[in-house]
Amino acid sequence: MSGLPAIGIMSSSFKRPESVLVVVYTRSGKVLLLKRADHPDFWQSVTGAMDWHEQDPRVSAVRELREETGIEAAPEQVRDLGLVQRYPILPQWRYRYAPDVIENAEHAYALELAQETALAIHPEHTAYGWFDFAAAAARATSWTNRAAIERIARARES
Repeated sequence: MSGLPAIGIMSSSFKRPESVLVVVYTRSGKVLLLKRADHPDFWQSVTGAMDWHEQDPRVSAVRELREETGIEAAPEQVRDLGLVQRYPILPQWRYRYAPDVIENAEHAYALELAQETALAIHPEHTAYGWFDFAAAAARATSWTNRAAIERIARARES
């Protein structure tokens, strides 16, 4: 990706500036959001950085689903939304990245479930909830997360 360090030249001590976002939703129209432990008002879909060895963002999406929620999904179940968004890394998180890295590229995916399910959430989250699409978009803290939720909602309406 242009503007991102090449895989293999970065030290694994730094976080990779390429991540995934996975919007999990049900056929009945409920969207899963997770509440972050390190920020009490930060609600988000499943997210996480790609590991340096991962070549396919879809593989990262499946791994993050399992790690953050306990949901086991096959790669073909996770739908690519065709949405890669770039955003500046907030100053308080910049220390996790190489000194010259200032932005992240996020690949958006979706997973449809038959119904709401109980989750085994990762300790980086303190709570989770299932919200209708409008409420989820309003509650999601990041603009990239809102954009992905809104894209799915529009596709469901057509």
